[in-house]
Amino acid sequence: MSFLGRMAERMLQRRADEGGLEGLAGEGKPLPAQQVDPFVDPVDAAGYKMMAKAGAVPEEVTLTREVSELWRQVRVAEGEEKRRLQLRLAELDMRRNMAREARVRLR
Repeated sequence: MSFLGRMAERMLQRRADEGGLEGLAGEGKPLPAQQVDPFVDPVDAAGYKMMAKAGAVPEEVTLTREVSELWRQVRVAEGEEKRRLQLRLAELDMRRNMAREARVRLR
């Protein structure tokens, strides 16, 4: 279990020991069926779900979209414009890789 998972478990256990989880809506009822992706860590899945509800998009996804759009522009550009777009593409690709590495390191 990851650090965040262990921390969440400790916090939930402490709250349960204090009686803070009693009398909640839906207590004693089964949880609704959810689609579970077996390839996504449950902690990551919870984070993705919260972000989706808030309308947030991870930086890595935004940068990937920008990189894809720039690639389309680079293919049709010529001369100095193409060079300028290639420099911007290299910068965005570096930022995307940094975001990806940061996400992987947090696991």
